[in-house]
Amino acid sequence: MKNAENTIVYSLEGKPIREIEIPEVFKEEIDLGLIRRAVLAIESAKYQPKGVKRGAGRDSSAEYVGSREKPQVYRTINIGHARLPRTKNHRYLISGRVAKVPRAVGGPKAHPPKIEKKLKEEINKKEKKKALKSAIAATAKKDLVKERGHVFNEELKFPIVVENKIEELKKTKEVLSTLKSIGIAGDIERAKKRKTIRAGKGKRRGRRYKRAKSILFVVGNSKNLSKAARNLEGVDICEVKNINAKLLAPGTKPGRLVVWSEAAIEKLKKGI
Repeated sequence: MKNAENTIVYSLEGKPIREIEIPEVFKEEIDLGLIRRAVLAIESAKYQPKGVKRGAGRDSSAEYVGSREKPQVYRTINIGHARLPRTKNHRYLISGRVAKVPRAVGGPKAHPPKIEKKLKEEINKKEKKKALKSAIAATAKKDLVKERGHVFNEELKFPIVVENKIEELKKTKEVLSTLKSIGIAGDIERAKKRKTIRAGKGKRRGRRYKRAKSILFVVGNSKNLSKAARNLEGVDICEVKNINAKLLAPGTKPGRLVVWSEAAIEKLKKGI
């Protein structure tokens, strides 16, 4: 049996009020490759297969007639034209136009998208669960959190656990005040500075800004906190029952700055 380890529970004023034993999940081995696969599996699940209409660009009377045995008027060889399918209507301006091939105007695409293309990253259920445990364990490693670029007070004890009163906060200024007291409000400012306008057409397609991820709140009940903290830059709020590898390791890189409520820690002790 592994040795028991403790962490500090902080009050809303940022003061240590007691120590609690951390769940076994925080002692899991950190597998970077497995976390990456789990995050890619979650992200690729939203892809929608797409393809072109069957026969698109080929609905034409054009054909290539190359037989030398046929009369000259019906042949398309030895008349100074490329040997390509041509329309069979012999009147007006479009007589003999090339069609049905990718190089022709209005022709089909050479290699169109295909619905049978494999888009999703596959991962087994046991691997996905193992990756989640590994991502949770990474949030308790101060060096990994710092490597991601998060800003926090070096004296904090990881994992960061706050009393259950944090779940009852209803005002954004109250949440921000709590973060300042704990010593992690600087990460919100870091995320604000990282916000930039996207280059290219994406800014017209619902993704105008490129944003950084900051703090993740994992709680037992998110009814109040989700409204109070949703406008803070880069912040995510999640109930412990809905936690996943993508929230814990954005961009497949583990070690996100996570604030756990005491109720969430108690639920983790019962298993995920």
